[in-house]
Order: sequence, then structure tokens, then C-alpha cells
Amino acid sequence: MGALDEGHYCVVLENGVKLLDGGFEHEPETVAIEDAVKVLLQGLGEDVNREGLRKTPLRVAKALREGTRGYKQNVKDIVQGALFPEVGVENGTGLAGGSGGLVLVRDIDLFSYCESCLLPFQVKCHVGYIPSGQRVVGLSKLSRVADIFAKRLQDPQQLADDICFGLHHGINPTGVAVVLQCSHIHFPNFQSTFLDSNHKRLSNITVGSGLGTFENHDSAHWVDFFGLLRCRDISLDNIRSRNSFKDSWCPSRSQKVDLSGNPDMETAVATIIRSLGQDLCRKELVGTPNRFVKWLMNFKDSNLEMKLNGFATMPLKTVGITNYKDNIRSEVNLSLWSLCEHHLLPFYGLVHIGYISGEEINPVGKSLLQSIVHFHGFKLQVQERLTRQIAETVSPLLGGDIMVVVEANHTCMISRGIEKFGSNTATIAVLGRFSNDPLARSKFLQMIPSYSL
Repeated sequence: MGALDEGHYCVVLENGVKLLDGGFEHEPETVAIEDAVKVLLQGLGEDVNREGLRKTPLRVAKALREGTRGYKQNVKDIVQGALFPEVGVENGTGLAGGSGGLVLVRDIDLFSYCESCLLPFQVKCHVGYIPSGQRVVGLSKLSRVADIFAKRLQDPQQLADDICFGLHHGINPTGVAVVLQCSHIHFPNFQSTFLDSNHKRLSNITVGSGLGTFENHDSAHWVDFFGLLRCRDISLDNIRSRNSFKDSWCPSRSQKVDLSGNPDMETAVATIIRSLGQDLCRKELVGTPNRFVKWLMNFKDSNLEMKLNGFATMPLKTVGITNYKDNIRSEVNLSLWSLCEHHLLPFYGLVHIGYISGEEINPVGKSLLQSIVHFHGFKLQVQERLTRQIAETVSPLLGGDIMVVVEANHTCMISRGIEKFGSNTATIAVLGRFSNDPLARSKFLQMIPSYSL
């Protein structure tokens, strides 16, 4: 019976998929977060009862509570009973041959919620320890301890310190070291109608923490640690110091506080933070409601005006039936930024547009295509609808024979129960001659560069 014996039960969703429920759907904290999310949706000008949004408040509440469950977990419960006797591990030395040397678990995928803006960030975690007391810990427990502290509102350095401290006091090793490679989504300047296709999509940082024999950065044990992290381009030299990353890590911290913000929406975000058991007076959280609302309001549907700049009156050369396959054109790698309406989490990627014409569009036309992607992206969306809308909008401008491919990374795929790191989603919409010509579609698809974000 397994997990079902421990108070969990199966939930059958409307589409027939079965999931294990966390058991907190009707708890007061969940209900409070749901009500707060409804305020946020209404602040965006949305109808909370429309199809696609009716269950969004509950989905957001469950994701946030699941993503901060670490506040109710402790290291002792994880490692208790998982310390195993091993001959050759001596007290105080940890280097007495055999199993007494460094143990390193690499590439643990985690996510955490940024305490500055409430957006999830991705973590590649490397944990090493030197056993002592003739005991070793079950390797899976290193990952589980790291996950306890990741499932909290965090910043990278605090997360590294928490994992290091928790393991050091939980298993009493000779030394423990933690290195984290963290990636935070970095949205562009929302005020610009035409996005820079070269905009850096992620803000990356590497941090580390060490206790015991790893407290001294000159320790030979760090040499062993980084030696075992070969091919990962990490060293003590590129680990940021504790004082240098605070203001540069989260992109929202570089923005000024919006004094003309939306008080009702900020109060709703404050309610969410309190419902997660956090003190809003904590200095790291003081500006979080304002920063989150300022970011979220960029997705208000009425904020962006699409300007066609007269391009609709500039006809392209049409192509006849016999030779149109030789006139398949493409505009690729248009930047995409959007917000999933099911989870209020961002997704980002690239848009590629294929069309049939006797001539290429000019630079002004390419800017217009980017503006169209921008227009449809900066609102609550789902990728399938977004792809179709882009195709339908560009169709009258580019002659009616259109193929649109959207490739995107969804943060809801890493920051909820599924936690599928490294996955991305591709969608297609076709109009005109692309609809019934597989060879034309194949030719355009071959024009698209390999996806890399």
C-alpha cells in the first residue's frame, strides 16, 4: 500500500490523470492563498471564472505550499537511521583509507523560490563530505537534506549555508562542502516594444559553503572536491563572495521600489507570504510584495499596444503553385516571454516563422514580427494558444501561407511536483499551403537552428 497508508490518497483530475494529493487543499493557509491569487488575477483585469483560470488559484496555492514544505521538515528526521557503520573511518581524521576519503554527490537538481521576487530559480547542487566516527550516511539522504532547504524562500548563498550547516550538525562529519550553480530567469526591459533578441535570459551565479576541514579555502580537501567536479567549469575562483552577489543575483533587486503600486495586490502578496509561515518584517522580504506586483503587472493585457507601422499595406511578391517550395522564407529566433495562466509562472523561449514569398521581409518587417510575438506573449497565456495567435496575426501580413514554431522552457515544469529539469516544449501552427504539404513543413523545420536556451 505504501504512501496510501500514510494519509495520502489518489485524486482523479478532470482529464482522468491520477495524482497523489498533499492533503492540504482545504487548510486555512491554502484557502487564504487562493483568495489572494484571485485578487492578483482581478488586478490584471482577468475574469477569475473564465475557462482556464477557474482552478488557477488552487493550482498556485498548492504549488507554493508544496514548494515551501521544507519549513516543516528537519534534517534529523531524514538522516536518523541512515548512518551506517563502516570500518576505516576514524574519529577526527576521516582519511584512514578506504571509505574514509571524500564522498561527493554531484549534479543534484533542485529548485527554490527566490525570496526577493517569489519566482522559482533552478539549482545544480554538489555536496561533499568527509566521514568520521566510523559512519557513512546513505547517499540519497544528501539529496533529501538539500531538498529540505531548497523548499523554502531562499537566496543562493543562504541556501548553500543552510545545506552545509544542516549536514554538518546532522551527520557530524570531519568536513562538509556545498557548491551550488543557480539560474534565475532574467526578464527584459518591459518598456521596450521591440525586444533585444540577444537579451540574456538567465542570471547565473555559483556559490559555495564549507564547514569543518572545508572552512579554510586553502584546504587540500577543496582541491579534491573540485577535482571530482571535473568538466563543470567550477573552481574557488569563480565562486562569488557572500557580499558581492546580493544586489546582482535577482534582477528585480536592481529596480526601484514602485511607490505608485497597487496596494490591494501588494496586500494579497503579503497574505501569501504570511500563509507560507514567513515574517514580512524579515529584511529580505520587506520589498518582495512590491517587486512581485511590479513584475506581474507587466502581463496586464491592456499594457501593450501593437503598432503595425503601415506594414500591412506593403504587399510581398506572391508565388505560383509550381515553384513555391523554392520560395520558403523564414524569420527565426524571435524572443518570447510569457506567463502561464494555469500556474502564474513564466515561460520563455524562441519563435520561428516560416512563409512563402518571392522576397524577404525588410528589417522593419522583422521588428514588426518581434513586436507581434511580444504583444501576444506579455499576457496570461498557454503555449498552444500563443502559437495559433501569432500565426493568425502574421498571416495577412505575409501572404497567408504561414508556419509558426514556438520552443519554450516552462518554469512550471521544474517548480511543481513533476520537477522535470531540462525539458522544453515545442508547438506548431500552420496556415495556407503549409497545412497540407508535409515537404514544405519539413523544409522550413530544417531552417530552424538547434534549440538552446
